[in-house]
Amino acid sequence: MFILLFLLWIIFNGKITLEIVLFGLAICTWLYWFMCKYMDYHMSKEKTILKNMPLYIKYFLILVWEIIKANISVMRIILSPKKKIEPTIVKYKTNLKSDLARVVLANSITLTSGTYTVQLEDDEYLIQTIDRPFTADLDQSVFVKELEKLEARS
Repeated sequence: MFILLFLLWIIFNGKITLEIVLFGLAICTWLYWFMCKYMDYHMSKEKTILKNMPLYIKYFLILVWEIIKANISVMRIILSPKKKIEPTIVKYKTNLKSDLARVVLANSITLTSGTYTVQLEDDEYLIQTIDRPFTADLDQSVFVKELEKLEARS
């Protein structure tokens, strides 16, 4: 985290001088100390994040691909005037354990076109879709599978 903070300091300053580097080192050292002391941050969290980085990247790429697929599906619905659409609201219960994973799933559902999460309460989602086929594979969702892998490794 210290290195990330320092790199951001350098990038946001736009140039490298001795004063900027020394001042940045001092500020980043203090900020890292503050995070460790008062925000319950530990080196073990950094190690876990770095260890799981390939899974985070994979999840991001899957999310982008699912957004593209959903956009194409919505365009097909819009461009086929004879197709009758059935907007639907569904309840979906997940087995994800952490609050972070549940929120990431809710946001992933909302980011894909044609669906959005209306409500998230404990492990139950209320999802609105533009058409019934969008709810067909919620139980086998690629998002849930990847988030379960991430939870297992954390």
